[in-house]
Amino acid sequence: MRKKIALIGGGQIGQILAMLAAQKELGDIVILDIPELENPAKGKALDLMEMAPHGNYDATITGTSDYKDIAGADVVIITAGKPRQAGMTREDLMAVNLGIIKQVAEGVKQNAPKALCIIVTNPLDAMVYAFWKLTGFPKHQVIGMAGTLDTARWRAFVAMELGVSVSDVAGTVLGGHGPDMVPLPRLTTVGGVPLTEIATKEQIDKLATRTREAGTEIVKLFGKGSAFFSPAWSAIIIAESYLKDKRRVLPCAALCEGEYGVNGLFIGVPCLVGAKGMEKIFEIKLTDEEKAMLQKTVGVVQKTVEETKL
Repeated sequence: MRKKIALIGGGQIGQILAMLAAQKELGDIVILDIPELENPAKGKALDLMEMAPHGNYDATITGTSDYKDIAGADVVIITAGKPRQAGMTREDLMAVNLGIIKQVAEGVKQNAPKALCIIVTNPLDAMVYAFWKLTGFPKHQVIGMAGTLDTARWRAFVAMELGVSVSDVAGTVLGGHGPDMVPLPRLTTVGGVPLTEIATKEQIDKLATRTREAGTEIVKLFGKGSAFFSPAWSAIIIAESYLKDKRRVLPCAALCEGEYGVNGLFIGVPCLVGAKGMEKIFEIKLTDEEKAMLQKTVGVVQKTVEETKL
């Protein structure tokens, strides 16, 4: 029997998630949206089914607005919410998207209580915390996508700056999903060569700044809406590692309970993702400067989480 993947939100990210999950044959797919958008969700599902002969994938893809249709899902990926517009911060989205997450949490809790839940909705650090609190799910079952996306952006910018294959760039980004995130140049390599040996300090500083502002850069270019290709792929690799027990070490927003000196917050940290979900957090020995930057981003996340009043 195929696995089942529920996508809560059928917008730009949701439809790309559906296509990627189908192409990777991760399982059957349900696209769920609000009643007013049920027909578009069904249309996207049908369009993807009609693409299957050329895409050479087997998957049943359906659209719905009824949470009962996600019953028994193995993975739930949540993108539901208002996208960020030009001039908005992620925190500006808090009130409206918190209301949406409350509805989603109830629907998932009632119908897919065993699913690995991957949160994409912004402001992500607060939304993944809110979802966890509202569902009462164990921490291994709830993951925020952001660290995976932030690290992809860091790697992409390093490759673009140096003119090298992105496949040879390895690194990670810690912290909250926002302008205080912490890229780690000291631990970034290009084909095994430390970044600090092949890039100038000026280049590295520029890369770190661009990574922190990557989401805003895209929002400004679009004028309306936010990134969708890269967030979708970032969520899919987490889902794939879980469904296939690939046991990848991915930077995700995970619940820290003492790791990195953080308690009770979802922070971007390196995680082992396997068949049991978020199985382990790896701690990196940080320099004093890196610790200070991490504490700054933790403070920002704490403030945002407090605004949820959960």
